[in-house]
Amino acid sequence: MIAKEEIEQIISRLEKLEEEKADIAQNIIDTLAEAKIKGYDVKILKQLLKLRKIDEEKRIQQEEELETYKAALGMK
Repeated sequence: MIAKEEIEQIISRLEKLEEEKADIAQNIIDTLAEAKIKGYDVKILKQLLKLRKIDEEKRIQQEEELETYKAALGMK
């Protein structure tokens, strides 16, 4: 049998987390807007965030492969 109180607690926790997630998302939007006002390129900032999440060795390997592909296509 399902315990009503337990389900209510779970739902309550999930609702709170959803609110926190929305607040965090808005904070991210606000921070990116502030950076844009200061003259930073938001796309570049997002790329930097993505790169910082990658292990350094793996990132270096990806950058080397990208350079190899670009050279094959005659790109600088």
